[in-house]
Amino acid sequence: MNATALLHLLQLASPSLPIGAYSYSQGLETAIDRGWVKDPESARDWISNNLRQVVALFEAPVLWRLLQAFEGRDGAAVALWTERFIAARDTAEFRAETIQMGYSLGKLAIELQVGDASLLAILQAQPELPLPTAYAYAAVALQVPHEAALLGMLFSWAENQVLVCVKSVPLGQVAGQRLLLSLQAELQLAARHAQELADHELSNWAPGLSLLSMQHEEQYSRLYRS
Repeated sequence: MNATALLHLLQLASPSLPIGAYSYSQGLETAIDRGWVKDPESARDWISNNLRQVVALFEAPVLWRLLQAFEGRDGAAVALWTERFIAARDTAEFRAETIQMGYSLGKLAIELQVGDASLLAILQAQPELPLPTAYAYAAVALQVPHEAALLGMLFSWAENQVLVCVKSVPLGQVAGQRLLLSLQAELQLAARHAQELADHELSNWAPGLSLLSMQHEEQYSRLYRS
């Protein structure tokens, strides 16, 4: 990857990107409230299990397909995987999260004049814009290699989960960085696995996580929006 593409990826995956990622815990806040995540070991178990059983099996492979679809200017494929991803958000909070962040990233990319007319037409043709679609658009428009863009998304997801644990378990800053460092091999494995799955192998089956998300909607005290 050349220096320009690397810098684009760093900006795209940065926690300072103004799309509101810090506002969401994706069910983790409720797991902390229940006492299931309470120390570095349980925090690592939670993040690792979600990575292997949810993100690597659905969100990452959908992103991979969206990257390829935008690269090929295949509007039908973008629409298909966008629709399927939104349909797979099985709680109100999960759906609102991806639509809000996708809208924010898409709006940012347009304001920064990222992408040519053919890419922009595909983006603007989507009735609703989830985060993976907006991210894939930006990565292709900025000419970030697909493998790097996928790994960047996975790292950004893991970093946000670790930050939730640092703030809410709470874990110390050093413990949080140690946790993030320990996940590197699993993030690489998840990226490879996402590229290998056939369409019929994708699955977002995670009923326990869905129940936590629904419970979070009525949680008495919370910092996060999901």
